[in-house]
Amino acid sequence: MTPSQTVLGLETSCDETAAAVVRRHDDGRAEVLSSIVGSQIAAHAPYGGVVPEIAARAHVESIDAIAETALREAGLGYGDLTGVAATAGPGLVGGVMVGLSFGKAVALARGLPLVAVNHLEGHAVSARLGADIGYPFLLLLVSGGHCQLLEVAGVGACRRLGSTLDDAAGEAFDKIAKAMGLPYPGGPALEALAEGGDPGQFTLPRMLLGRKDCDFSFSGLKTAAARLAEGVSDPTARRDLAACVQAAIAGQLAEKSARAMQAYAPDHAEAGLRFVVAGGVAANRAVRAALQAVATSNGFSFDAPPLAYCTDNAAMIALAGAERLALGLTDGMDAIARPRWPLDQIAAAAHPMHPAGRKGAKA
Repeated sequence: MTPSQTVLGLETSCDETAAAVVRRHDDGRAEVLSSIVGSQIAAHAPYGGVVPEIAARAHVESIDAIAETALREAGLGYGDLTGVAATAGPGLVGGVMVGLSFGKAVALARGLPLVAVNHLEGHAVSARLGADIGYPFLLLLVSGGHCQLLEVAGVGACRRLGSTLDDAAGEAFDKIAKAMGLPYPGGPALEALAEGGDPGQFTLPRMLLGRKDCDFSFSGLKTAAARLAEGVSDPTARRDLAACVQAAIAGQLAEKSARAMQAYAPDHAEAGLRFVVAGGVAANRAVRAALQAVATSNGFSFDAPPLAYCTDNAAMIALAGAERLALGLTDGMDAIARPRWPLDQIAAAAHPMHPAGRKGAKA
């Protein structure tokens, strides 16, 4: 048993300015006291994607008011907190610097411990905001910037089983949607268009066939779908193409997850076989259904965060911070903002997905 922790979480890694207050009780149960998310969709919509400079300036303009709102809705003041947690990466570094700097200021002014949280670790614990999920578990982290399979033994204890070799699944959703002329954000728009479509109407490539690892690739699918979109104008055909894209992405995620389950199960049967999917793409109903089916067929339980905590939010950052505080893990005022920050740093160093000098997924 550890003392309860009441933590203010701050999230500014991309285009949401978010603050939340989460209480981690002494039995490990998480209680969300408030969660405020300021979206920048309207600011970025004219450009069809996130503009880093616009995002950073918007964070600067709103972070203090959003943090105050989160505290007010929680019915607390700064004096009631036991710590401050802020995303320190990975993400758009200009935005990350805003939230981390604000968190440092609060911690310094109020004499509170600071926790610099890995954004990916926030996603890793996010399902625990809605259910009592014990460690360890197998995690599929799938969002606009990340696509990884991880064995999660606890905060600070993640082992990578597979990752994307190029684009993330959410990035593929968004870029294909943009090629089809759908509004920003593209992922939800493509899911809406796919409703009622025929997922077998178009032939799309299946990537990495024959490889027995747990890695992903979506660039070929993205290119093929974008080219098909150029010649598809009939409303029914567009709906079918959207359904095919959605089915192809869900299929690859399910196939690789099944392979990871087979590798994970022999060493974890006694602890219980738990499969968790987190990240923005976890909100897609077709993806959830495919993953739930593959979990059931492999003898795993299935959990995903409540929809409000699938996309970027500060409640997951606050919980990750609270769990670290419970272990006595804190950071100094010299904590840095990181554009890249792998969860499994040993695997990243030994087997980098993207060699030095080459661009790739921000994780």
